[in-house]
Amino acid sequence: MAAVESHPMEAALLARASDLVERARRAGADAADAVATSERSLGVSVRLGRLEDVERAESRAFGLRVLLGRKQAVASCTEATAEAFDALVARALAMARAAPDDPCAGLAEPHLLARHNDPEPLELLDPSELDEAGLEARALAAEDAARAVPGVTNSGGAGASQAHLEVALATSTGFAGSYRGSHFSLSVSVLAERDGTMQRDYDFTSARHLADLEAAQEVGRRAGERTVRRLGAETPKTARLPVIFEARAARSLLGHFAQAVNGSGIARGTSFLKDRMGEPVFATGVGIVDDPSRPRGLKSRPFDAEGIAGRRRDIVENGVLKSWILDCATARKLGLETTGHASRSVASPPSPAPSNFFLAPGPVTERELIESVSRGIYVTELIGMGVNPVTGDYSRGASGFLIEAGEITQPIQEFTLAGNLKDMFARLLPASNLEFRTGLDAPSCLVEGMTIAGR
Repeated sequence: MAAVESHPMEAALLARASDLVERARRAGADAADAVATSERSLGVSVRLGRLEDVERAESRAFGLRVLLGRKQAVASCTEATAEAFDALVARALAMARAAPDDPCAGLAEPHLLARHNDPEPLELLDPSELDEAGLEARALAAEDAARAVPGVTNSGGAGASQAHLEVALATSTGFAGSYRGSHFSLSVSVLAERDGTMQRDYDFTSARHLADLEAAQEVGRRAGERTVRRLGAETPKTARLPVIFEARAARSLLGHFAQAVNGSGIARGTSFLKDRMGEPVFATGVGIVDDPSRPRGLKSRPFDAEGIAGRRRDIVENGVLKSWILDCATARKLGLETTGHASRSVASPPSPAPSNFFLAPGPVTERELIESVSRGIYVTELIGMGVNPVTGDYSRGASGFLIEAGEITQPIQEFTLAGNLKDMFARLLPASNLEFRTGLDAPSCLVEGMTIAGR
């Protein structure tokens, strides 16, 4: 029996999930698990110093997965009455009877389940709550600071939000666990204009705990400065140059890598890294980590969507690919063991997804990276999704700045970056400026020898 202790406030939700599993078993399911969620959120948006919108939401949802042999089905509902649960069980079983056999379907093996995990060390929950006036004040302060930057001429608006979530999971193999979490965020977008040409940029901050949010004035100032420095952008000439991806843009490179090592693509044979396990994929010294146990991490959790305990895992160590991102089903397809990366909604079966996924910082500062480039590109924004996950071919629109003689100079836009992710990863050099801002985080990165398609 694997049991994860729950806070009293979560007990009712966990009891509902356990009740669903018991009803499914009594109705004939060979195995079942249930996930239950409860969320309340509040958000405000402002523009040009005025309140534009207030959104408040409260929701509760229940998802049931049943198995009949190797047939599997998932159904969900939002009501917690006995009648609704019985109807949900009946619907899920009917769907399972009509489903095809899936030899890899099934719950997590009991010996893999988390035992007596305590979510408290993860510090997932800040019980602090702001009212509409408190959120509005933060959004207005951010927008005011952005609009105060000389050159800013208009606002795209600012928003502040908070959310509190409870999650419970119960399985017929004896797992029962729950945890609570919180999320706070603030963002602002503004515009600048010169000679009839406009530019837009933004900045944001997000955190598990209210005290960890950056000051509204700082977020606004950065948004304004980022916008103004884009004025006068030109299209660069076509060339082959080194490219430095600002940390914000470098996160997208890490996202492409996360997709490439996801067990779903590996099991289907549709990832350009499918045959590279145990081989150098990045340069020597580069590391990529997934850590669901990071305190206050935006994607931290005491167990995954199948009840597997989370732990820090090196996905890439010293440049070498060491692990896929797996849930139980994809692990079975590959003849491996789950890495504890199952994720799910109430309406879907588990599938693999990273938690706090980050590129480890390198030994040099971003300033030193820039100074090492005699002529190159500093990318601050990427546009479109021109990436082929099967071949690794990469082509995306971008904007940013020229680097000349080790200094950032002319703003540039309307050009395309082209290459192949296999080559880009092999030449990637990370800077030291890693910040944990989204749950998918990277420092600025230098990639040598990319094709810049411009004028």
